[in-house]
Amino acid sequence: MDTTNLLTFGQTHADVIIAVVSAFVAIISALIARGETRRQRKLQTERLRQSIDAASLDWGNAAIDILARAAMFARTRNMQANDGAFLANKANLMVAISTLVDRGRMFFPNLDPEKKGAEKEGAYRGHRPPILDALMWAYHELDAMTREGGPSSEDSGLYIDECRRLLVSELQAHLDPRRMDEIVGRYDDQESEARRGAIAQTEALKSKLESRRPGQKFGAAAAAQSQRLQ
Repeated sequence: MDTTNLLTFGQTHADVIIAVVSAFVAIISALIARGETRRQRKLQTERLRQSIDAASLDWGNAAIDILARAAMFARTRNMQANDGAFLANKANLMVAISTLVDRGRMFFPNLDPEKKGAEKEGAYRGHRPPILDALMWAYHELDAMTREGGPSSEDSGLYIDECRRLLVSELQAHLDPRRMDEIVGRYDDQESEARRGAIAQTEALKSKLESRRPGQKFGAAAAAQSQRLQ
């Protein structure tokens, strides 16, 4: 087909050629737009991840700080000016820990909410994760603490230090990029072997707490979760 014939064909079928070219351009544009949408979505996900990490790290820093203060309070409790000062300082620490537990539920929701506590509010159904148990065991240790007598102040300080170490380890696992799977529910997706170790630790802490405070009950969340993972 010579040039003349090509021109004639083009003039005769101009509408068809324009339609084909337009369709091709539209397909290319759609593919480019799809790629850009994916890129923007990925950027938004990364920003969300960074926002969640920053907020949970702020929470974790506050939790580490309050447990360090609680351990020091335990070691110096008999140096308080009087019983009133002791009780006031203890109450302030307990309020701070209790508040941190509830704030922590925003980042570490209860495990298996459909299997326990159906009668409770949504945030309190299921079993607390080990990172929040660490705070609760320290809370109970403080609650039973007296200015004089009972387990030695150094023992209480060491016990609360153990709780803090568990919290730090779990927070690190939560923030470690190698353990991230999804933005939502990534703590629940933690490797079962790692979780079994954490649950065994929190159960050991609970057992020690019960032996230190005979007659008091502190819940069995860790034991129940451990049995489910076996």
